[in-house]
Amino acid sequence: MPDHPNDGPAATHAGRPALRLGPFRLQTLIGLAICAAGVLVTCAMLWDALLHQPSVRAALLGGSIAALATALGTIPVLVSHRPSERVQDTLFGFGAGVMLAACAFSLVLPGLEAAEASGIWGGSPWAAGSIVGMAILLGGAALLLMDRLLPHEHFIKGPEGADGRQLRRVWLFVFAIALHNLPEGMAIGVGYAGTDSMRANALAIGIAIQDVPEGFVVAAALLAAGYSRLHAVALGIASGLIEPLGAVAGAAIIGHSTLLLPWGLGFAAGAMLFVISHEIIPESHRKGHEAYATTGLMVGFVLMMVLDTALA
Repeated sequence: MPDHPNDGPAATHAGRPALRLGPFRLQTLIGLAICAAGVLVTCAMLWDALLHQPSVRAALLGGSIAALATALGTIPVLVSHRPSERVQDTLFGFGAGVMLAACAFSLVLPGLEAAEASGIWGGSPWAAGSIVGMAILLGGAALLLMDRLLPHEHFIKGPEGADGRQLRRVWLFVFAIALHNLPEGMAIGVGYAGTDSMRANALAIGIAIQDVPEGFVVAAALLAAGYSRLHAVALGIASGLIEPLGAVAGAAIIGHSTLLLPWGLGFAAGAMLFVISHEIIPESHRKGHEAYATTGLMVGFVLMMVLDTALA
């Protein structure tokens, strides 16, 4: 027996139980501290890159324009009725077409050129194709891993990823939209860090063009899921904010070494291809409007191709 009531393990102060941290809570706090330190270090590095790398500042501007285009697309939801499913699927297809052309003309082809010019593995066409091909597969694998680990919910096919039952449904939608928009921001950043300014501008303009209907469809889908107009528009606007962040990160990483350029371009292309195949095309084909979605895809592809070849 302890000699004093305050000497035991359940010691109190002023009649209140002593504060204890169980092992689980302690581990959680340590994990949060590590994450916070990582975020601070990353922010410091990105801030330094913004100050000293013109390509990072250009990427921030390009990503911000894309985010603004997303916000612009959500505005009609405040005053209009929900668009028909056929219109939504056509717009989904249009976005997929723009992204496909961006992958081909703004990412893969410049990546092959950069790989040959760098002389990696001899700089032969076979070596360049192998490097960009592996980078494409790595980009797709990274998005697949995020898709499996990050809880999220699609507008049509429901929840995916890790068990997110303790998260509100709105956050599951937000995570799904972030998975969709992150590769677009990365592509803008990598484009400004490694390709000529005209080609990078074409890529940023193309992504911004497809972000307008994308913002509209996202806000309209949230409205259909039961959210208020203001809530749907606010979430639609917030969904675009990941793009300038991804653009800055992509430009800062690739700006450190030209040898990373073909890998970065291929990685961004692979991430976008994963989103196109895994997210956008299936969403646009689930309601029986395949012809409209395919027409939108072809129009979007041609528009982006013209933009890229005319502005490059």
